[in-house]
Amino acid sequence: MSVAEPRRIVLFRHAKADWPQVTDHERPLAERGRMDAAVAGRKLADSGIPLDLALCSTATRTRETWKLAVHEFPHRPKTVYEERIYDASPGELIAVINEIPDDAQNVVLIGHNPGVQGLAEILAGSAEDGARERMSRRGFPAAAFAVLSFDGSWKGLEPGVAALTDYWAPSD
Repeated sequence: MSVAEPRRIVLFRHAKADWPQVTDHERPLAERGRMDAAVAGRKLADSGIPLDLALCSTATRTRETWKLAVHEFPHRPKTVYEERIYDASPGELIAVINEIPDDAQNVVLIGHNPGVQGLAEILAGSAEDGARERMSRRGFPAAAFAVLSFDGSWKGLEPGVAALTDYWAPSD
């Protein structure tokens, strides 16, 4: 790994969840969510980003989303289930990301709104190929993901230092 290579973080919102009589943390994916999670996994795999690490909320819907998405990958990254991602603010998510070891070059974080969308918006000091416009127009629907690139260590990730290089949502 070269120091000159930018790091990438993929912010991935869980797919559409169902509303059965369970706690919010235990909500499973809806049928549409299961389909969208697999499609999002294929799109992310097709991006060619070699993911080293996945940080996933412990909520049922995020774990199910990741299980269906990662099935589409040629290489399964190490996965860490992190309870601090559930219901986290952008600032709390940055604190989790700042703890990522520097040997991880490309990371996916599977989480929830409004934290994931807020984090994408505050990290992106710039954007490429209309990604910011697509994200602004679409918001951050279930199963959407944003790819951000930045230079430096994970400890140095802070608002405005990244470039939004890609954005995808199920209806795109």
